[in-house]
Amino acid sequence: MEMKRREFLAKSIVGAGGLLLGAGCVAARQESSMYDPAEIVPLGRTKIKVSRVGLGTGMRGGGRQSNHTRMGQEKFDALALGCYERGMRLFDVADLYGTHPFLASALKKMPRKDYVVTSKIWWRSGGLPEKERPGADVVIPRFLKELKTDYIDLVLLHCVESEKWPTELSDYMNALAGLKKKGLIRAHGLSCHSLDALRTSINEAWVDSVHARINPYAAKMDVNRIEDVPKVEAVLKELRARGKAVIGMKVLGEGAFRDSDEKRDGSIKYALESGCMDAMVIGFEKPNEIDDFAARVRKVPMTGKASRTQICRPVRVA
Repeated sequence: MEMKRREFLAKSIVGAGGLLLGAGCVAARQESSMYDPAEIVPLGRTKIKVSRVGLGTGMRGGGRQSNHTRMGQEKFDALALGCYERGMRLFDVADLYGTHPFLASALKKMPRKDYVVTSKIWWRSGGLPEKERPGADVVIPRFLKELKTDYIDLVLLHCVESEKWPTELSDYMNALAGLKKKGLIRAHGLSCHSLDALRTSINEAWVDSVHARINPYAAKMDVNRIEDVPKVEAVLKELRARGKAVIGMKVLGEGAFRDSDEKRDGSIKYALESGCMDAMVIGFEKPNEIDDFAARVRKVPMTGKASRTQICRPVRVA
């Protein structure tokens, strides 16, 4: 009776041309069912919950631009809202991409508690117009203003390659730990671009979450041979075993598999079944790409598993 009542109310609101917000993540019993991109999953031990699939906004990113900013605000709105309407609640932005204000504008009518934002600090030389690289205690307040939010769910150190990064980036780490205590960020970690940096993350207590490049074809990864993919996989599984979150990126090889159904399906199946990651971000550039990806996810069975999950129902934004 309660479900019928809710469905009636939801239909009434939509029929009236109203704005249906966030609504609805409902618990569902899944037994040997298919994966769903909108399933809400825990992000390691961070106490943050995200949709299994999220929007990445850094395709061909650099200099505070990316394919996502170059499409303009109107098309970006359609893309971000398209993800939200389909139940995706994870949005990955970065200073390097220039996508903070774009996301803030696109989701300005959505309840902040209903979606998760990850952003990244570009600490390296080059890449940004300015030569200076202020500390985290300076850049995070700017990020908050650009995103029009009181907090950021996850902040990463962007494009880390050195195995000595805990020593080399200790000032950023300490500042982010302080901001986490103040509630300005909920978790911190790094976006890894080398296998050595990933390995160092295993034993570094500061790491809450890692963004890692992973797909079964070694495209745009920390390794460039397919036979070396298991090395990355083993590290990611160890990170997860230690309670650290892993968000997969380059799952489709940064668009490298766009013209291959076989590789797209293979990569999605691998991402879901390998046990390497909690969630993944995909650089969708058109709404039809969201639907194509979601359809491929829903073809993969959760073999022999019965789980109590949350699925975010699609919503319509008038």
